[in-house]
Amino acid sequence: MPRIINAKPASLGYWMPPEWYPHKATWLSWPRPEGISFPDRYHTVPANMAAIIKPIAARELVFIMVPNGNWERIVRQDLRANKCPLANVRFHHIRTNEPWCRDHGPAFILRNWRGQTQAAIIDWKFNAWGGKYPDCSDDDDVPTRIAEALGLPVFYPKIVMEGGSLDFNGSGTVMTTESCLLNKNRNPHLSKKQLEKILKDYYGQKHVVWLGEGIAGDDTDGHVDDLARFISPNTIVAPVEEDPRDENYTVLQDNLRRLQLARDEDRRTFNIVQIPMPGIITQHGHRLPATYANFYFITGALLVPTYRHRRNDRRAIEILQKHLPRRRVIGIDCMELIWGLGAIHCLTQQQPRF
Repeated sequence: MPRIINAKPASLGYWMPPEWYPHKATWLSWPRPEGISFPDRYHTVPANMAAIIKPIAARELVFIMVPNGNWERIVRQDLRANKCPLANVRFHHIRTNEPWCRDHGPAFILRNWRGQTQAAIIDWKFNAWGGKYPDCSDDDDVPTRIAEALGLPVFYPKIVMEGGSLDFNGSGTVMTTESCLLNKNRNPHLSKKQLEKILKDYYGQKHVVWLGEGIAGDDTDGHVDDLARFISPNTIVAPVEEDPRDENYTVLQDNLRRLQLARDEDRRTFNIVQIPMPGIITQHGHRLPATYANFYFITGALLVPTYRHRRNDRRAIEILQKHLPRRRVIGIDCMELIWGLGAIHCLTQQQPRF
């Protein structure tokens, strides 16, 4: 068992680094054919997973969670078949229910202690996005299992929290949504003020920016990683729907107004960078939560989901590249993954360097 710390992380000097903080590795949970995420379409997913892993493994370690050695052999074969080198890929035999590591994975926090960078893990409770889906006990165990593998201490807040519901600027501001964090299917006993204190106590933050509702098709009740993302301490990328007839138009306009009024930890306004949406993406009559905001920082690059909307895919990548000139912005087709209601950021969890 990992060492349990009963104090609040912020009181011990821990803080949550931004996603662009130097990475040691990226963690992923490999999906299962019998899982709920890709009904009747699992056979299309390994190639999409390989397309994401390939540019990450070229720049940093990739840790993939699989149930056992048999699964490891199958995944190795899938990656080789899709021309994904394995030199920087490592496997951990940790069972998961679904592949969305952003939400069930560990939250790595850091502190400087006597001239050294030390890490710990926060193990939030996970309840399958408000109890929408069956058994999630394996997913709920993941942070502690990773802490055991890495020999890191663990904080247990005993509160439901998902990684995709939060985004950090690295200077003391965390961004989230009312529709998710205040939803009664997560922590019905906690008020907005109490949740703000928890974010400050556990993530070492000074200020909280609240957005409103999520986009159409999002089963997470409005994760912020579909709506708005920090790309620097003072710059936020915000998707905007240009078609006023689209059901996302009003939601995204409301969130844009909130961002324009928001302030950072020092009461300064943010630089808001608008990017387009990919239009209406459906499969079997279901509206899917496709957005370019579900991007993921890796060492020297940014991975951006694309959706075969030739014009807007290109525009989103060009805008992000303009504002991140020191990184290579790489578009990756996620039309298979979005059937599972998630994309690149939902799949990944960064392990900062320590």
